Amino acid sequence: MPCVCENGCSLDRTQARQRATLRAVLAINAVMFVVIVAAALYGRSAALLSDSLDNLGDAITYGLSLYAVTRGAGTKARVALFKGILILLAAGAVVGQIVWRLWHPVLPMFEVMGLFSLLGLAANGLCLFLLTRHRHEDINMSSVWECSRNDIAANLSVFVAAGAVWLVGAGWPDLVVAAALATLLMRSAWRVIGAARRELSTTGR
Repeated sequence: MPCVCENGCSLDRTQARQRATLRAVLAINAVMFVVIVAAALYGRSAALLSDSLDNLGDAITYGLSLYAVTRGAGTKARVALFKGILILLAAGAVVGQIVWRLWHPVLPMFEVMGLFSLLGLAANGLCLFLLTRHRHEDINMSSVWECSRNDIAANLSVFVAAGAVWLVGAGWPDLVVAAALATLLMRSAWRVIGAARRELSTTGR
């Protein structure tokens, strides 16, 4: 018997694919947060710590996005707005870490930074690959894709910082990259917040 609600059936299939993808990237980011935060504390790296906070924020973001998959456009926009605020808070945490390191300077372990930035790059590359097919489906999935793309840039930046710390024998490249990551997070937050507010203005609250 043919499906009498073709659009509804198609929507159900899309939502099922989105849920499966979000569960996978949520698990990846939750594991990577634990691994990288331990490495950041051991390696005394502000840039790597900012990377781990990004993973934590993403895990929370993916959980919220999983909740929003079957909700209406207004709910998805509100969840995206909340995700933008979370990204902004993560940027603030990185800035706080930078200020702390300026007052309490240490030399990060570049070996730890380099190794775990590459591990994070592999994990986040997989997440970005899984999310790319959902990028244009709705504001909920486009905002999580934005978070995943930020992670790739963060991992590459930490790897560069590791090389610079090794080259100059000082900790300032770690702080420079951490500051750059904070700026990236802030810009991303405003993009997500702006898109969510535009969506809310058209769908109503």
